[in-house]
Amino acid sequence: MRAAAVGLVCASAAIAQTAETPPAANPAADAAPLAATEPNRGASTPIPEGATSVEMKANAAGSAVATGEGEVTAGQTIGVVKPTVPGLDLTADHMENGRWYNVEGIPVPNIENGVVDYATFSGYRRYHAECHVCHGPDGEGSTYAPALKDSVIHRIDYYQYQEAVASGIYNVNNAANQVMPAFGTNRNVWCYVDDIYVYLIARGTEAIPRGRPANRADKSDEFAAQEASCMDG
Repeated sequence: MRAAAVGLVCASAAIAQTAETPPAANPAADAAPLAATEPNRGASTPIPEGATSVEMKANAAGSAVATGEGEVTAGQTIGVVKPTVPGLDLTADHMENGRWYNVEGIPVPNIENGVVDYATFSGYRRYHAECHVCHGPDGEGSTYAPALKDSVIHRIDYYQYQEAVASGIYNVNNAANQVMPAFGTNRNVWCYVDDIYVYLIARGTEAIPRGRPANRADKSDEFAAQEASCMDG
């Protein structure tokens, strides 16, 4: 979603004459090619609002993270926060075309011991290639447009997200000035629409910190085949 993105809005320069200059491109994303290197996770991760259960696991990376019972230091057995999103089951049930889906067929991130599934990593890359100019690095929002990591958690569901990406938003009146182009025919966005969604869910629930995910799963043959089919089709 270049110069705009999912969710709620990026005012166009022609309509929002008084808008500030959009944020600069993310150096970490722009410096690396779309093929993959990874920095480390942050030293700790805050417990997201609405987090419920905690699953105890070994911290393979050795970094401290937040748990449902407080923060622990590096090297200990840690709690992996299992956050919730209203109306969305985040449990990965099955894989299709190299992507994880819940039992209802909605894409979800699948992050184990700090290892990010490839679709979520792909979403990070595509978001920063197409969306962050308006919506800010890491889904954090900007003076142009809202924080999409919050929009997908609190304001719109998966189907509303898809509709906004495919058809765009045009809501200009005395009370609003909301403009976002449609991306349904832009293969650089639409072929990765589910990847961007799971990345934003992971950011919105604080399942991953800001920046490039530290560790990721490899791209599967199924993912590569579906990607090639969509991009070449």
